[in-house]
This record gives sequence, C-alpha cells and structure tokens, in this order.
Amino acid sequence: MPEQHDGTPPATAATTARLGRRRLLRAGLAAGGALAAGRLLPDGRAWAAPDTTGPSTAPAPTLTAGNPRGPLTAQAWPDWARYARIADGTFNEPADMQGYIDALKAQNVSVIELDTLLSNWLTDAEFAAHMADVKTFTGLAHAAGLKVVMYYPSLELISPGGEKGRSFYKNDHGGSWVQRDLSGKPNVFYGSVVVWVDPGDESVWLSPNSPWRDYYLNRIKGVAATGVDGIWPDVPIYFDGVLTWCDASSWGAAAFKADTGLALPTAADWTDPVFRRYVEWRHHNLLDFQLDIAAAGRSVNPDLVTFVETVSMDYRYATSIGLDGGYLRTAGGAVSQVWEVDILGNYDGMRHATATDWTCLISMYKYARAASGAKPAWAFGYGWQADDASLVMSQLIAAGCNPYEVKTPFKNDTADAAMRTRMFRFVQVNQQKLYDPLPAARVGVYHSAASRDYVAPGEGNGMYANATAPAGINDWWGGDDPQMSCTALPWLGEFRGTVKALVYAHVPFDTVPSPGLSAADLSRFAVLLLPNLQAVSDAEAAVLRGFVAGGGTVVITGPAPTALDELGGRRAEFALSDVLGLRSADPLPASRRNSYGSGTCWYVQALPGLSYLSNTDQASADRLLAAVRQSAPPAVTLAGDHRIFLDARQLGGDTVVHLVNFTNFGDTPAEFGTTPADCTLSYALPAGATVGAVTVASPDATDPAPQAVPYTVTGGTVSVPLTVVQYSVVTVTAG
Repeated sequence: MPEQHDGTPPATAATTARLGRRRLLRAGLAAGGALAAGRLLPDGRAWAAPDTTGPSTAPAPTLTAGNPRGPLTAQAWPDWARYARIADGTFNEPADMQGYIDALKAQNVSVIELDTLLSNWLTDAEFAAHMADVKTFTGLAHAAGLKVVMYYPSLELISPGGEKGRSFYKNDHGGSWVQRDLSGKPNVFYGSVVVWVDPGDESVWLSPNSPWRDYYLNRIKGVAATGVDGIWPDVPIYFDGVLTWCDASSWGAAAFKADTGLALPTAADWTDPVFRRYVEWRHHNLLDFQLDIAAAGRSVNPDLVTFVETVSMDYRYATSIGLDGGYLRTAGGAVSQVWEVDILGNYDGMRHATATDWTCLISMYKYARAASGAKPAWAFGYGWQADDASLVMSQLIAAGCNPYEVKTPFKNDTADAAMRTRMFRFVQVNQQKLYDPLPAARVGVYHSAASRDYVAPGEGNGMYANATAPAGINDWWGGDDPQMSCTALPWLGEFRGTVKALVYAHVPFDTVPSPGLSAADLSRFAVLLLPNLQAVSDAEAAVLRGFVAGGGTVVITGPAPTALDELGGRRAEFALSDVLGLRSADPLPASRRNSYGSGTCWYVQALPGLSYLSNTDQASADRLLAAVRQSAPPAVTLAGDHRIFLDARQLGGDTVVHLVNFTNFGDTPAEFGTTPADCTLSYALPAGATVGAVTVASPDATDPAPQAVPYTVTGGTVSVPLTVVQYSVVTVTAG
C-alpha cells in the first residue's frame, strides 16, 4: 500500500497512473506549438486580412443561456455546493472506506471528490461492479455528513498494458471514435510520452462528436444512480499534448458542416477564415458536450450537480484546446466549473514567485469567479508547503471561489493536514460572509475571448510573467522559454497589466467575460476597462455602446480598437468608431477622450497595461487609471504596501473587505516568507450612515470567528488600523 501522509487517503495503483494528467494540462504542453502558425504584424497588431465575402464567413452561432440542443431546467444551487470545502478521496478496498472518510471529515472537508478507476478502460461488468462500491462509499460519506462528487475523465480513456496488449483503440471502438488532427492523425499515444500514462499503457482521446458521446453519457447515468451528489467531468478538451487542432475526425467534420455549412480547413492557417471559424466552433462544440453531460446526470437524479474541471483560465490555452470556461457562464441548470488554477513550480508551488507572478494568480482566480457567473466557482488551491499553500488558498477564497486543496503536482494529498484543517475551519465559520455577499466593485476589466484567440496568435500561453526558473528550481511552468511569458503577448499582456495596475492601486474590480455579454452584466459598473480590445462581435459592440450611451465610462487601449470581428476578420470600420470618435482611415491619435451619449470613451493607442506589467512604471498606471479615479473613486481605500490585494463586497448593511498580503514577493524571485504588513483601511460611509461595528476574521488567528477591532470615524470616513499576516476579512457594519 502506498505511504499515507497526515491521515489523507493514499492513491491506489489504479489512480496513480494518471494523477499527473493535470500537470501537463496546467503547464500547457504544446500550447505554444499549437499556435506556432500564427503571424504578427511588426507593430504587434492582428495579422488578419479582410474577409468579408464568400461562403467562409457564415455567421457564428449566437450564444444562448441554455443548451443549443434544448433548454436546461433552471435549478437553484444547494448550500452544500455554495459553501463547499473540497478534497480528494478514494479507497483501496471497501474495508478502507470508513477510515478515509473519517480522516477527511477530521480536516473539515465537506465534499469528497471521489477519484477511483474511471480513467481506465472498463468492461460493462467491471463498471457495474465498481459502481456498487461507489454506492457503498457514498452511503458511508452521507452518514458522516459529507457529500460526494464523482471524478470521471470525459474524453480520455487509458488502457493499462494497451501498447502491446488489448486496448480500447486497437480492439474496441477507439480507432473509430478517436479525435484526429487536421491531417487525419489519431490522437492516441503510449506510455512515457506524458507522465500520467505509465510505460506500456495506451491513452486515447475520443471525439465528443462520435458515438463515444452516448457511450460516456450512459456511463454518467450509471454514476448518477449510485446516489453521488455530483459529477466531476475532467477537462473536456481537444487534447494538444501530441497533436494539435483536433477534432477533424469524420464525426467532427460532419458536426462542423452541420453547424456552419463549411468543410473543415485542411491546415492551421490564421489567414484562412475557415480555420478561424473552426477555432471558434470548437468552443461551442465542447460547450454542447458539457451541457449534455449535466443533462444526462439529471435525467437520473434531478438534484445532481455537475462541476466540469476546466484547465483553461484567462490566458491563451483555451485557444488551442477549445475549452473556453466563459461559454458555460450563462448556461442554465446546475452545471458549473472546478477551475484548475496552476502554480509556478511542480515541486516548489508559488515559493519563488515575483510580485507580478502573484498578480497573474490573482487575475486567474478573479477570472474563474467571474466566468462561473452566479454559480459556485470551485477552484484548485495548489501548494507545496503549509505556508505557500495557505497563501494561495487565501487568494482563492478572497476572490470568492470554493477551495479544493491539493499538494502539487498531483491531487491525492494535502500540502499539510493541519493547514487544511485550519483553513477549512475558517471557511466553515465564515461561509455566509465569504460566499453570500454581492459584488461591490464599480470597475470592470473586460476579458475578450475573441481577442485572446485572434490577436497576434503565436508562441506561448502566457500563464505567468516569469518563464525562467530560479536557480536550483526544476520543473518550472515556462520551461525557460521567454515566449511563454504573458509579457510577450500583446493582448494578454495588456489585460494582465491592467489587472496589476488595479491590484497595486487597491481598486476593487471584477472581470467581465465576453461570451454571452449582456447589458445586465455591465449595469453595476461605472468604468469598464477594455484592454487591447480588437476582436468584437456586433452584438458585443452594441452592448458596449449602450453602456457608454447610458452614462458609463470605457477605457480602450491598443493600436486597432475594435478593428476585427468576432472571428478575427478585419472590419471595414471600427465596430465602436462612434464611441471612439475615430475612423479607421484616420491617423490614430496617441490618446483621445470622446463624449458619447451620456458617457465617455477614453482611448490610448499604446499598451500601458503591457508596459506596467513589465516595468511597474507609474506613468503607465496613471494612463490606465485616470478615468477610474475621475469616474469611480472607490469607497474602500487602503494606505499600505501596494502588494496587499483588496477586494470588497456587500452583504446587506455590511461591507466585507478581503485583504491578502503578498508583500514578501518582489521584482525577482526570492525565498518564500511571510512578513505581517501594517496598513489602514478606510471606508467612506453612505450619506447619513453610522458605524455599528467593525470586525476582523482571519485564518491566521487562533479563533477564526470575527473579532471586534478598534476604529475611528472622521467626518464620513471610518478608518481601521490593521496588521495582516496572510489573510484578513474586515466587516464594516453601517446603518
């Protein structure tokens, strides 16, 4: 039996064969290669040539709030899912089940992600026998007051010993159902190619457009019948670890033709409008599959919830694998995401991050929370040791996500049992304060999925800023390739730099995902930042135009503002030329302020966010934030180090402020440490309001419950002096 760590259930031999799957997906293997065909103009603008004629410009499907194959029934999210504290669990033998459940319960876990044999090729009889064990485990977990969500890979199937022996690809339906790249090669490989497939084993990635779909959905129904509370489908992607731009199987070609009226492209060519349509189609195609998984489970158990493990965050990996997390945001029914938010080092966590890397992590968690919409957003909290793991989890919680705590690089262990117990106790005691408040930010940062896909495609995925491993650190995310850095990517670098400027200025903000954008999404914002916004649909442009006309302020940066359509084709005129007060034929000014309706558009031709990301120069931050300071000065401010993250939400008469201290991080990697940071929080009270109480809760304290703290009131402003160790939650009650 594998060694146990701190009372956490060990992995079985059956599960360890594929535990490392997440590491390669998180690192984005071949993401750079998948985008290598992209071309950039000398000034970093998009390469796309005009393509306004011909059959290749069939309109993209319109996003709806439900399944394109039929609406999903709306379902309220149960409290256990909204307040979840999640950890991995499994069992070696039925006799071991109770001990594993008891160990997790003692660590204040409320939801077990049950991960057993379902990565492997199982006969119907083997599957049925294993489901009987899952039913037993679920019953024991329920008796202990815990919920169970079943992990089940959605498109990969592993055949142990399949390289030389029988396998799903060679001896069953895999050869017909496999994903294929644009040249027709099958997406199948054998052990030693990637870490989670043992030597001699076979991994085949199946097409969701093939009969695999019904095969898998029938198995999902079998899982649902065991009484589990939820399904956890793992990364429904077009896997690009060995091939790129799948699914060009006959099944995929037929689906693409049915949806678009087009034949598949023959090669990855970013100048080809059909290929660009194929890139966009894959997002919708995988959205369809996710919705069908959720519907299949609910057809057996109407109370079942689905959390899709989603490895693509705000950076460019979604382009190459097809899984854009933002597309699921507006879908009906109880289907959301488990966000796999990566860290820097396989065996180092975030211990050698720079401060800019930390703002990248903040950006990912903020994106995760926003892209899940009003649904619960579960997220990985990877760590290497107790102190770095707790700081990562602090940011995860501060962003409004539910923690799934795991030790990097796998998922079957905790970074530290005492740390998990302490952090989960904090979440348990403060769960309403953490997950019930409404957003209070008046500043939004627009995440354009189309601009991510089509603006300057090229090498690298941009997960973090520092792609070069610090001395003595192995297995670093960027592989020492500077092209992997977000500072090398014009669109993502501008987006991430905008986030960094807001974090360093202590301005509360929320990310605004573009898929399914509506006027309601923007109604609470006074200012919307549109970093390097180039690719935009007519529908998006209409929503943005209405926002400005109604009194909102937008800040658009970059050399080609709204110059592309949603499929990367060059427009004859800027989509927002009226809002910008600019025409594409005119010389672009360095900056311009234009009144439109009751609102204002600020335009900056340069990329100040990218500059700030790379240099932390105040002049670039000022260019980005001038409109924020004028039109949306925050009610909550902080006097203290700029490396203290601040977020604010509203719960009735309470203003709930999250503070995360990352002051240990600097411009270059250094040894990890935690230095308590002194600061003063100020809150401008609403007119006529008085302070009833000010409390602080922290997982760093002996007692995680809120404690009253001293404060002063001067005029209409309440000030609270604080010392933040890693994470503090301040509540100002006003009436």
